[in-house]
Amino acid sequence: MCQCFNIDVKHPRIFTGPEDALFGFSVLQHDAGGEKSMLVGAPWDGPPNNRKGDVYRCTVGAERNSSCSKVNLGETALQNVSKNLRNSHLGMTLTPDYPDGFLACAPLWSQECGTSMFSTGICASVSDDLEPRETIAPTAQRCSTYMDIVIVLDGSNSIYPWYEVQNFLSNILSKFHISPDQMQVGILQYGEVAVHEWSLKDYQTTQQVVEASMNISRQEGRETRTAYAIHMACTEAFSAERGAREGATKVMIVVTDGESHDGEELPDALEECETRNITRYAIAVLGHYIRRQQDPETFINEIKYIASDPDDKYFFNVTDEAALNDIVDALGDRIFTLEGTLGYNQSSFHMEMSQIGFSTHTLDDGILFGMVGAYDWDGGVLKEGINGRIMPPREAFESEFPLELKNHAAYLGYTVSSVVVGDWKRLYVAGAPRFKHKGKVILFELGDDGEPNEIHVSLQIGSYYGSEVCGLDIDQDGITDVLLVAAPMFLGSGNKEAGRVYIYTLSGSEEKSQDARFGYALAATPDLNHDGFTDLLVGAPLEDEHRGAIYVYHGDGIYITHNYKQRIAGYSISPSLKYFGRSVSAQLDLDGDDLIDLAVGAQGSAVLLSSRSIVQINVSLKFQPHSINVIQKTCQKGGRDSACLNATVCFTAVSRSPGSHNLLVSAMLDDRKLSARALFDDSSHRQTQLLVQVHTGKTLCYNLPFHVYDTADYIRPISFSLRFKINNTESGPVLDEGWPTNIKKTIPFFKDCGEDDVCTTDLVLQIVLQLHQMYQLSGLNYFFSSFLYRHKPYVIRSPRRRLAVEVQLQNRLENAYNTSLMLHYSRNLHFSSLSIRVSHVLEVILLSSSLSTNSHSCNVSYPVFRSMSKVSYCWKNLLPLI
Repeated sequence: MCQCFNIDVKHPRIFTGPEDALFGFSVLQHDAGGEKSMLVGAPWDGPPNNRKGDVYRCTVGAERNSSCSKVNLGETALQNVSKNLRNSHLGMTLTPDYPDGFLACAPLWSQECGTSMFSTGICASVSDDLEPRETIAPTAQRCSTYMDIVIVLDGSNSIYPWYEVQNFLSNILSKFHISPDQMQVGILQYGEVAVHEWSLKDYQTTQQVVEASMNISRQEGRETRTAYAIHMACTEAFSAERGAREGATKVMIVVTDGESHDGEELPDALEECETRNITRYAIAVLGHYIRRQQDPETFINEIKYIASDPDDKYFFNVTDEAALNDIVDALGDRIFTLEGTLGYNQSSFHMEMSQIGFSTHTLDDGILFGMVGAYDWDGGVLKEGINGRIMPPREAFESEFPLELKNHAAYLGYTVSSVVVGDWKRLYVAGAPRFKHKGKVILFELGDDGEPNEIHVSLQIGSYYGSEVCGLDIDQDGITDVLLVAAPMFLGSGNKEAGRVYIYTLSGSEEKSQDARFGYALAATPDLNHDGFTDLLVGAPLEDEHRGAIYVYHGDGIYITHNYKQRIAGYSISPSLKYFGRSVSAQLDLDGDDLIDLAVGAQGSAVLLSSRSIVQINVSLKFQPHSINVIQKTCQKGGRDSACLNATVCFTAVSRSPGSHNLLVSAMLDDRKLSARALFDDSSHRQTQLLVQVHTGKTLCYNLPFHVYDTADYIRPISFSLRFKINNTESGPVLDEGWPTNIKKTIPFFKDCGEDDVCTTDLVLQIVLQLHQMYQLSGLNYFFSSFLYRHKPYVIRSPRRRLAVEVQLQNRLENAYNTSLMLHYSRNLHFSSLSIRVSHVLEVILLSSSLSTNSHSCNVSYPVFRSMSKVSYCWKNLLPLI
């Protein structure tokens, strides 16, 4: 179910895309000159054999069923970088760029280097109008196979048979990885003259050069001018006009079967090669010498002289032309392991698998990248800033990631962020969720003296602690208040992947745990509840059997509230949603109501949730008159004299959003009394309801008249309670949950008791007994007394049978309320009547009599026995029972 506050879950906008493309893997809100949209990453977009990935743009317009269109960034942004766009998975990361636009990253973008694929990663900076600006691939390196190779081939008459040479060329060229980004090959054949069979720039694929090699005819000639050919190769074949590339490793392979006829020119030719930094492999083919049974020592020494040092690496000799094929593999391996390049047989990686763009964090002066695959997957970080590139070496984090653990694959840079501490110093944050299989987060500076500081290491293996981090400036003063670290695979009860998020104040920690990979996605959002503090979104995509949920936490001062304010379950949005909460973004107003909206990714879907305006209702309540005067009745209600009053209720709406707000208002009188002492005029009941429409920034008042009948309780005041709520709870604004939605006041009774409103009375009671026929009845004794007086016993005898009690009550000070008298007499007397002597317009009412208790009760001038009033009356005919 959905526990709600001000995120509208009744009117979501669900954008769907290809599920197998992982549409919804990442989301980012986007505003291009007032045109609002949601960008959705689909990193597996494309056919099964080429998941290039892409980004979709979902327009947030007036039509709720707006569709999404593919941006085709894979074709436009990365096309000029490399022809190899296979399985690059663009759209895994979407991040706002500074000062505008956004970054779309393809961390699995790979460089083909020989038979290896190195996933260095790449990001595209895209403008707000979705035009690619530049590509960012700071860890991309030239392949070790970025070589310009020229084969200087002896084609004189002594080379025989020629087809064996062609086979050698075909075999060695087939091992080369020919492409503009890797190897280029040119061939210069010589004898008496030298000829460029083809130049470096002529062929772009291995297949092309292999086919071309089979069509090379022998040049022939009686002389072998090796020095001339080497010099020509150095000066012409490696020239830019023939396709030589700046920065490429220059390699020359000299294949010859005899001593040169211009050997005296070799020193100059080789010096020219050294000047141009050309590495030389030299192959001596001994077939001509063996066939003629000549000593090849001089020839071999010349070829060793031609080869670069040391000889055991750069010099080869073979018995004949056919044996050239026996050195193909060895020659290829030596070429691929030239000094300064990374060979196939080496196991240590630096930046080759860095996967830049797996995580990104936008800074004011650049971008912080996580390099999760750098340094044998120990990971690393890199800052690409306006002042240049900063990439700490592996040794910079050695204190936190010892070299003896280098094979543990800590994945530093799985997520990156930054915080600003009290002295306005910026610290960078990086998570390493696989450190010792538990996870770790470090804070560090990027400078000469910056040392990383460990925050915490998870105590549970496999929890993936540090896979997401998020710093929050809750009070928005520029200083980070808390840092949140997620451990989405933390195992809870029953070994379920419950997930946990840890909250740090940077000087201590406190943890908050929830369910189902809680913390898989984290996002700060600017003030959802309009209290001036930054709030937090937490994704839990495995909740509710993988249907997912998100949680909204509010900022409070410089901290985050412990309890979530709203939980939004994926199935409450749509029963078909899965992995709802795998990505979140909440920075912009996309629907034009000046309120922050939420973008949430799911599997194959992206959901836009609108915020609802928050309203504070200020209520005032006044009464006219200010008290209830039961002495002077002002109106008649239901045929009875009553005290009539009016309650004036005023409402003022305060909200960021203009407009009207419909309230349902309930009012109640005397809510704690079993029977009401006051009733509303319109309903003649103690309760009434009304619909009120208030406008933001305006005050609207309503009158609620009511009346009070005579009542036995004039002491305790009458309460007036008022409650209100938004009439339409499905849409529109919501009431501020921290703002009061009720008001209660009391209306006192008018006492006329001076400035202190405390009635001080002085009631004086006088009693006189009148015995009309005084006689004694033998054997009978009778006893009489009142509740205020004690008398001696009187004996009533026949014929004195009648007894009267004269009573006078006087109030000498302030008003007395609910004044009453009680007469008690013995059981052998019988009450006859009550008569008033002096009343002064005051009433004496016989309220009750009880034969069983022999008593009578009278109210005196009910309800008020006024100051200086006097009343006299007589209880008559108290007769003895015979």
